Amino acid sequence: MENFVVSARKYRPSDFKSVVGQQHITTTLKNAIKNNHLAQAFLFCGPRGVGKTTCARILAKTINCQNQTADYEACNTCDSCLAFNNNNSFNVHELDAASNNSVDDIRNLVEQVRYPPQQGQYKVYIIDEVHMLSSNAFNAFLKTLEEPPKYAIFILATTEKHKIIPTILSRCQIFDFNRIQIKDIGEHLKYIASEEKIEFEEEALRLIASKADGALRDALSMFDLIVTYSAGNKLTYLDTINNLHILDYDYYFKVVDALLEESIAKTLLIFDEILKKGFDGQNFVTGLSEHFRDLMVCKDPQMISLLEVSESAKERYVAQSKQASLSFILSALNICNYSEIHYKASKNQRLHVELALMKLAKLPQAISLAALAQEDSKKKA
Repeated sequence: MENFVVSARKYRPSDFKSVVGQQHITTTLKNAIKNNHLAQAFLFCGPRGVGKTTCARILAKTINCQNQTADYEACNTCDSCLAFNNNNSFNVHELDAASNNSVDDIRNLVEQVRYPPQQGQYKVYIIDEVHMLSSNAFNAFLKTLEEPPKYAIFILATTEKHKIIPTILSRCQIFDFNRIQIKDIGEHLKYIASEEKIEFEEEALRLIASKADGALRDALSMFDLIVTYSAGNKLTYLDTINNLHILDYDYYFKVVDALLEESIAKTLLIFDEILKKGFDGQNFVTGLSEHFRDLMVCKDPQMISLLEVSESAKERYVAQSKQASLSFILSALNICNYSEIHYKASKNQRLHVELALMKLAKLPQAISLAALAQEDSKKKA
């Protein structure tokens, strides 16, 4: 029986063009290789799961490639590339600073730097989670980082740039990695699903991409989990919301419809059903705020591009936004925001949310009365 390989490893990019959502980084690195403007120390910083270590490895492989392609990618066929792909390259050294953060660990690394590569042009040192190095270890590293041998290149990676001392930052060329866009993650998941011959619903992939919060590795882990749950044949929206414990947006449409009808009974019954399914009151209020935000976006055709949902869901948002006035949506956002801020301090959290929902249900009436009062004052004037 063949061992299962998680998607994050199986589909890890092996060249710059396959890196997802970091074109500003990959273009700069390829131009540096093309023009022979390689710095000797790089700092890759950004959130988890966005490709920092992957880009460091691709850079290390590419600069030692013996037959670079016309667009300055690694050939993946020469001895150097094959050795790298098989994890037995003597020119690439990786150090996990989370578990090797002492002065002695850095001294051992500095000692290794003294010896030139036996084969290839560069020796590359990738130090992951570099912010975990102790203050003394940083200081022991300073001189080598400032004046390394010509064949040595250091690539430091971190999720917490602010923890790195300024003297290290000043010696590095800094690259800031972005959170990956929902659209880019969704497209990559589509590619993997087609490669694995898995049927999928686009709304399910969009939900995974949204839940990942810009981290592609998180999205791939969730993707593997849901594929396993569905016996590996089809990935559905229903399986996704059940597995990730996400409240179906259909509930928010029902709640807003009940609020526009000014029906307190309907609204509270829907909220009770949500609680019985095991969802937290604060998560519900947060989701309702996001729903009102999406309705507000739909009020202006120029802003609809800010709505990151499927086409079928977009039609529902546009239709519901036409039923609600902008005054109602803005007032609702204000009430939801207040409820979210004070949720944890409340002694009776269920009642706290129910009071907010009751206020929301009476908003249309309050807005109408305010409009009538304004008209009366104008007539008297």
